[in-house]
Parts: sequence; structure tokens; C-alpha cells
Amino acid sequence: MPDPIRFYFDFSSPYGYLASQRIGNVAARHGRTVDWHPILLGFIFRVTGQTPLLDQPMRGAYFTRDMQRTAREWGVPLVMPEHFPFHSVAASRAFYWLKESAPDRAVAFANAIYGAYWGQGRDVDKPEQVAEVAAGLGLDGDALREALGEGAVKDRLKAEMDAAMGQGVFGSPTMLVDGEMFFGCDKFEQMERWLESGGW
Repeated sequence: MPDPIRFYFDFSSPYGYLASQRIGNVAARHGRTVDWHPILLGFIFRVTGQTPLLDQPMRGAYFTRDMQRTAREWGVPLVMPEHFPFHSVAASRAFYWLKESAPDRAVAFANAIYGAYWGQGRDVDKPEQVAEVAAGLGLDGDALREALGEGAVKDRLKAEMDAAMGQGVFGSPTMLVDGEMFFGCDKFEQMERWLESGGW
């Protein structure tokens, strides 16, 4: 069984959202699964010196248009949230808690968070909002909200961040295929060719 594609994303990232709508089908076409890993771009930006993409002079206006154009091309609903970017700590902690306690539900939860924020423009930064999204999937929202304050859950997210940055992950989305890094939605076609050929 080939290794899964490791998928790194921030819930606040529009391109992470777009990639999340495509990564599963790409992996399935090549007999792969996807190992999802939410990250915190704000923490990475402090190390790399980057700023949020849409806040950058000139580039921000272009990428605002580009992400909307890409969403239309891919047939993905996209609503520009009123509050952008948002702090995705609660959603990320919740995902990793579910990855341990209900691994078969974690990806559905990630898609629901993305759908609420980028598909509907809803706020999902507060623990109670994250718990509400989880409850909509039939999960125990109260247990999830309580878990977000546990030391082990906080430590898991920190460990995941350290591991991601240790592998050179600096943005969202990033895909690792057998150790080879592909960054950005515009690398999907190249990643598929890599998967088909075994690399070059």
C-alpha cells in the first residue's frame, strides 16, 4: 500500500479550502489516501516573515480575484467571509482531538469547518462555533468544546506544527508525496504527473 499524501492546510486559507475540495479525488485516482494536517499560518509567518496573502499591497487584490476565479472554474462555492483571516486554533485543536477519538469523522469535520467559513461565510473561530459545526455532524459538541482546553490537545497541535515546519512546510496548501513537496493549488497537475510517473 503506497504512503498517503500528507495534506497541510490552514482553515483560514482560501487556497487550502479550494485544495481540500480536490485532494481526495486526486489521491483516489492514484490509489492513495490523504493524511490531513491543519496548521497555523500565523505562527509560520512569524518565522518566515510573510504576511497574509490578501493583505499584501497589489498582490492581495490579484489573489482575491484569482481565488474567486479558481472557485468558479472548479465549481466550488466560495463566499468572502466578513472576518478574514480568522484564528483557526480552536478548529485545528478540534480536528486533532477527533483524529484521536473519532478518526473516521475528522475529515468530515474539516470539510464542515471549511464549508461553514468559505462556503457560507460563517464565523468559526470561537470554541462554541466550532462545537456547533461538530454538533451539526452528529458529534458531541459539548465534549469537543471541553476537550479544546485540555493540555494534551494543545500539545498535539504544537507537536504537529513543529513536525510540519521541520519538513519545510511554509504555506497552505502544501502536499507531500513520498517526501516530495508541492505547494499551492497550481501544483495539482504537476503532482498528478509525479504520482503517475513515480517522480523524475
